[in-house]
Amino acid sequence: MQTDPLLLDRARGMRRAMTEPETRLWLALRGRRLDGVKFARQVVLGPYIVDFCARTPRLAIEVDGETYTDQSRDDRRTAWLIAQGYRVLRFTNADVMMNLDGVLQMMAVALATAPHQQRVNSAPRCSVHAGGMDDPLLLSPPGRGLSDDRQ
Repeated sequence: MQTDPLLLDRARGMRRAMTEPETRLWLALRGRRLDGVKFARQVVLGPYIVDFCARTPRLAIEVDGETYTDQSRDDRRTAWLIAQGYRVLRFTNADVMMNLDGVLQMMAVALATAPHQQRVNSAPRCSVHAGGMDDPLLLSPPGRGLSDDRQ
């Protein structure tokens, strides 16, 4: 499948204009800083742009702003990513800004844990707070979870 040149240009622009939470997370991920895994930012996957992506082991990370609301687009996007073999984890801006260590811990668990049995519906949003993780398993099979459609 050939990548849409307009989508590539949009991803490049998004790399130059990352939000503060995205920048913070990127600084923690770049250069294989999380368990030696290579992450890229604002990655074009098919018809979508994913905030952060580790192509091996197929993990997509989304950082959602306060205005996140479109569950139906999310479900279509998640289904597409699942079909491509990706797991998807979603964090809020507040998660990244107030508990980056917890976000990184959940991502490390996702990288180290074998995929779990598929769930019928989308997995809940991963949320990290000072007291711990809302979803300690945090994973579902490759690509399962929520993602943000930025198109």
